Parts: sequence; structure tokens; C-alpha cells
Amino acid sequence: MTLKQMSWTVDRSLSFSIFSKLNWEVTLRMYKINKTEQLEFGLSVFFCPSPPQNPETLTRKIKLWDINAHITCRLCEGYLIDATTVTECLHTFCRSCLVKYLEENNTCPTCRIVIHQSHPLQYIGHDRTMQDIVYKLVPGLQEAEIKKQRDFYQKLGMEVPGDIKGELCSMKHLDPQRNGEVKTENTDKKETAEEKPEEDNDYHRSDEQVSICLECNSSKLRDLKRKWIRCSAQATVLHLKKFIAKKLNLTSFNELDILCNEEILGKDHTLKFVVVTRWRFKKSPLLLHYRPKMDLL
Repeated sequence: MTLKQMSWTVDRSLSFSIFSKLNWEVTLRMYKINKTEQLEFGLSVFFCPSPPQNPETLTRKIKLWDINAHITCRLCEGYLIDATTVTECLHTFCRSCLVKYLEENNTCPTCRIVIHQSHPLQYIGHDRTMQDIVYKLVPGLQEAEIKKQRDFYQKLGMEVPGDIKGELCSMKHLDPQRNGEVKTENTDKKETAEEKPEEDNDYHRSDEQVSICLECNSSKLRDLKRKWIRCSAQATVLHLKKFIAKKLNLTSFNELDILCNEEILGKDHTLKFVVVTRWRFKKSPLLLHYRPKMDLL
């Protein structure tokens, strides 16, 4: 190979290498630009804020009829009053309806699951949250129910219990413009000044009172020094357990069972409920027995 041919070959290889390098740089630059545009487009699509929506499309009115199945009692087919829930399956009914049903049955009216073989009433409890929801959803239901209870006591010539009066007062405070009434600051101050002493000094003395005789039903516990007590009909069995535990210096009130007619009472039962359903037409005082808690299988 001559010197001229050799120089041509070298120049050709250099020019080819330079051309190849330029081609790769151009190709890479175009690829980067293209990828960058795609990435920027993807990010703009991903992070682009959604257009503002009409507030009317975010809210939807629901008719009361559509949710009636969730706030009515399966037994009486009316709205829940004094809502009571079965602890085993969480189905809710009116308290009076459920208690009347469980006098002859021990299963849930909805799912037929066995609540308890012998003491189903001990496994139901007042559902305050559910009752509040029903009262808020159904207009005028709470007022109508309280009016019925008040008329019932007045018809029998009995004094209206303090808890019903308290509910009426709380309803007025929650809605001061009910029935078109507009209260001024002076009126509110006067009413507060008049009601405060009564609230501070009453301690449920204006409630319907129940006379009780508490007797021990076990040799493991001692008798109370004063077994005769008188308290509000709205007091619960749980209150009695705490009272007995304190008098006997027990470590926990949950270690006690309270019985009426040899039947264990649920902790949420009010004394009024016990008198109406367990004592019925018997003479006062209400006789209750207490004993150490027994595990029921």
C-alpha cells in the first residue's frame, strides 16, 4: 500500500468515526428531548388539579323512606324508642318491644341467634347513640314521645318524673328558636338563674322514687347495715352494684350479681323497668338480692 492510499484510508476511517459520533450525539439528543417531553407531559397529566366541581353535585338529598329500615323496630315497625341493642348480634329494637318478646323467647327477632339460654335480658343494653340518631333524623319524634309520657303521668294524677322535665329543658336549650320563639340575653340570664339552684340542689329528688330492700343471698358476703334504701326510679342496677361494693369494701362492683325473683338483672336496667317487668303488682318495697358474680355458661 502506497503512502497516498494509506493516508486516504486513515482519513476515511476518521471521517467515518466522526460521522458516527455525530450521528450518535444527534440521535441521543433527540431521544432525550423526546423522553423529556413525554415525562413532562406525563407529570402534567398526573399532577394536574381536577377541575372545580359544582357543590350541588357533591351533596345528595336522601329521603327518610330510604333509611327507615335502619331506624325502625322490626317488632312494632315503628321508629325506635328507647333503643336497645342485643350485644351478641348488635340488632336494635325498642326496649319495651324487645323485653316483651324475650319473656317467651331467647333468640334475636331478626337473625334468630340464641342470645342466652336462661338470661337473655342480661345481654341487651341501651343504645344511646342509636336513639340520638333516630331523634335527629325524624322531625318531632322526641317531642311527641316526651309529650306522651308527660300526658300519661298527668292522666294518672302522678308527678312528672324529673328525667322527663330534664329532657324538656335540654331540648329548649338546644333549640332556643323552637316554635318561632326568640330569646334575648336578659331572658336567658333570668332562666339560667332560676334553673341553676334547682339543678344544683335537686339531685333527682323530684324523680319518681322506689323503695328497695337489699338482702344478701350468699354466705361469702355480709349483710348491709342499712338494707332499706330509697332512690330515683331512673337509677340503674349498675348504680346499686357500685353502692353495695362501696359499703362492703369490695375491690370491684363487677364481682356482684343482683337478682329479682331469682333472676339476674342486667346492669343497664332501671329500677322503674325492674318494678314494671319483674315486681309488677307486688307491694312495696322492691326486694332485691345480691351475691358474688357467677359465670354463666
